[in-house]
Order: sequence, then structure tokens, then C-alpha cells
Amino acid sequence: MKIKTQRLNAIVNLIENHKVGSQEDLLILLEKGGFKTTQATLSRDLKALKVAKQPDQDGGYVYVLPDSNDQDEPVVTHEEFPLSGILSIEFSGNLAIMKTRPGFANGVASVIDSHGPFEILGTIAGDDTILIISRESVSREEVIDSLSLFVPGIGDKIVL
Repeated sequence: MKIKTQRLNAIVNLIENHKVGSQEDLLILLEKGGFKTTQATLSRDLKALKVAKQPDQDGGYVYVLPDSNDQDEPVVTHEEFPLSGILSIEFSGNLAIMKTRPGFANGVASVIDSHGPFEILGTIAGDDTILIISRESVSREEVIDSLSLFVPGIGDKIVL
């Protein structure tokens, strides 16, 4: 399953590189790119991206992205995604328990698994708790270092 950040970046890419005039057209293009989603989710994504429709020269309408000073910056930041819901992380041997706000654990675990750091074998998520299983020869510092590449401020969440 592709994560929200990837889908939002795909939407931006499609709008920038195709003449997209309807949500139905965008849903078809997304599905061709491997993103199966619903119209309701797409509608929320377009709102989050602040996408607007404007008239085109052919008398129809096309989706446009808001003006940005720096087009190279990613559209979705870590703060907008479930990573901001992390409360703490505590280690015991090659296991770690990460506490999140209620409902955030699956999203955070999905981000960790999709990045696939070598140091982490995998995750198991509940509603507000994630079990992180690291490789046997990997230290907790190495796990934190690998997580810090995509989880801002994770070092401040360590429980000793």
C-alpha cells in the first residue's frame, strides 16, 4: 500500500505534467500509477494541497497548484503526517516500544516500514503503540540514527 505522502506527491506530479480537468481523470491517472483511491479521499487530498480549478484556453477547466516560491520543496512535510504523533520510544534488547497519540500508530509504523531501514526488521502496530523489532547486532543508537533520517526530533522522545 502506498502511503499518503507518496500519493500526494503523485497528484502534484500529475497536475504539473498533465492537463487534468476532473477528479475522474485524476483517479484514472493515479490508478495507472499504482495508487488506487476513492473519490472522497482524492477530494480531501486536493483540498489539502490547495488545488484549484481555472479556465483553460480550450474553454474547459484544469486543476492548478497554488503558486510557490520554491517549486523544488516537497509538498508534504513530516509535520503534516502522522510522525508528529510520536510521544516516546523505549528500548529493551532488540525491541523498542514507541508510544503515539491514539490512532497514529498504524500511520507511523507504515512510514517506518516503507522507508525500510536496514537496522529495523519490522513493526507491529496497535492504536497507540508500535513494537519495533531491530536486527540482533544493531544498537539502539543505530536504530535512533536510522529513524532520525525521516522522523524529526526522535532523539528527544527516548525514555531512559
